[in-house]
Amino acid sequence: MEHGEGAAHVALGSGVVLLAAALLFVIAFRKLGLGATLGYLVAGAVVGPQVLGLAGGAEETLVIGEFGIVMLLFIVGLELAPSRLWRLRAAIFGLGLTQVVLCGLALTGVLWLATSYPMATALAVGLSLGLSSTAQVLPMLQSGGNLRTPVGERAFSILLFQDLSIIPLLAIVAALGTQGGDQASTSPLVEVLIALGATIGLVLAGRFALRPLLRLIGRLGEREMFVVAALFAVVASAAVMQAIGLSTALGAFIAGVMLADTPYRHELEADIEPFRSILLGLFFISVGMMLDLEAIAAQPLFVLAMAAALVATKAAIITGLGMAVKLPWRSALALGLLLSQGGEFGFVLFNEAQRGGVIDAGTGSLFTAIVTISMATTPFLMMATRRLRAPARGAQEEREGPNGETSQALVIGFGRFGQTVAQMLATAGLDVTMIDRKVDSIDTAGNFGIKVFYGDGLRLDIMRQAGAGEAEVICFCIDGDQLEPDFIASVREAFPGAALFVRSYDRRTSIRLAGSDIAFQVRELRESAIAMSRAALSWIDTDEAEIDGLERKFRETDMERLRSQAAAGDMFAGKDAHVLRGSRAQS
Repeated sequence: MEHGEGAAHVALGSGVVLLAAALLFVIAFRKLGLGATLGYLVAGAVVGPQVLGLAGGAEETLVIGEFGIVMLLFIVGLELAPSRLWRLRAAIFGLGLTQVVLCGLALTGVLWLATSYPMATALAVGLSLGLSSTAQVLPMLQSGGNLRTPVGERAFSILLFQDLSIIPLLAIVAALGTQGGDQASTSPLVEVLIALGATIGLVLAGRFALRPLLRLIGRLGEREMFVVAALFAVVASAAVMQAIGLSTALGAFIAGVMLADTPYRHELEADIEPFRSILLGLFFISVGMMLDLEAIAAQPLFVLAMAAALVATKAAIITGLGMAVKLPWRSALALGLLLSQGGEFGFVLFNEAQRGGVIDAGTGSLFTAIVTISMATTPFLMMATRRLRAPARGAQEEREGPNGETSQALVIGFGRFGQTVAQMLATAGLDVTMIDRKVDSIDTAGNFGIKVFYGDGLRLDIMRQAGAGEAEVICFCIDGDQLEPDFIASVREAFPGAALFVRSYDRRTSIRLAGSDIAFQVRELRESAIAMSRAALSWIDTDEAEIDGLERKFRETDMERLRSQAAAGDMFAGKDAHVLRGSRAQS
């Protein structure tokens, strides 16, 4: 018991140190414009055993942190509907395959010519260095809003193929081994069939088991169960793939894709995002902790020269590939620099090469340091070439069309009011994203071929996942008296590029929101009541011009009264202007 308590105290102490270092360095590096990734790497190196020695257990931290990559791929999968993934198939299997082969062989040649390594060692290390960092590049694309640009889509396609290629690369490295690399007991064809069967099984499980489960949770209104369901989907998919020898990240990606066209996509994405951010930070901290500074100090020129050769070789090849697929040279350069670093899967391949005797522990540590340094160069390279990569005047790079992925308008609340607003906007040719919490309404909309996402539209994270940051208008069409000035202010601050349109519940809501930055506000029943009034006046043979004048007079009086009430904060202010004052009706 005492031993267990001691271990718990050590783990707790290390956790405090790691979190404190992450806060300090990430904030500092963000301020300097160098990005969070480099901050995490430096934080790990400083508190790790090589410098201050304040935190140990880098390997254990790495195992936990690698789950951040798994969650990252799940979130990416959620953003890729199967139709969009099919559209990218040429880039994934064409551009991705070409990049892995050309970069791997080119780096193999560099190593063979520049060192005394045998060909097997050069090939094992060169193929490993050909992979880029999914964990570094995808967050950079997401945070910059560039994941759906031509550069972002091609970068993603290459990274996805790299994740797919980890299995054959592991087999190649194992085959190069001389010391007990495990020989596969099954043929490659059988392994492919097993992998295909597992993928189909995951897709079927998502459609016939997970989707009904999410629908049930939505009806019950148990929000925390969405978190449990999302984590279950990620862990179960990753475990299935791991059990058959495939990448856990690939399993999570498949899980995300199979849920990408469900109404629950944004809710799941918002629930998983905090876990993804924390675990991915832990991954980079652990990489920093494992950085062998002694190996760097022993051969500093070799490490720096190889890191430079790695970055230059990959940047040149990928830039050339970008231009070959008709990207403008500036965009191609951005793609090359973005993917110029080594990646986290290189660490996995180095470990496999050590187990098979292809490389020794010293070489593995050396190239782990080289990969880490190459990852650290990416933020600097992107900053240094920002002006060079900027589109020439008059040649602004065009983004891909929305294709259901982005929206110009975000409609929150798909009741009777929201349906009309959404239909009017869609009729005008706008791309509209709709969010509602009522499962029955979502199912009914689905029967008519209308896509409505499940989620609480009054949560900023859900709004952000639904594309509020890119929307031109956000329409709050929700029932009830739910909107507060503080919430409206936070929305304006979070999404300054969007105009806010609000359906207010009644006059009290309008008074409460009077000082908010709202482009347009309408009371819930006001316009339909005015329409009925006009119809009633017409029925009793009132002249149409007189009806128009009466409506105008009512609107002016009503607005004057509302302004007086808002200014005084009192419902009884401006009561002298009440049209019904002195009649039998109650105000």
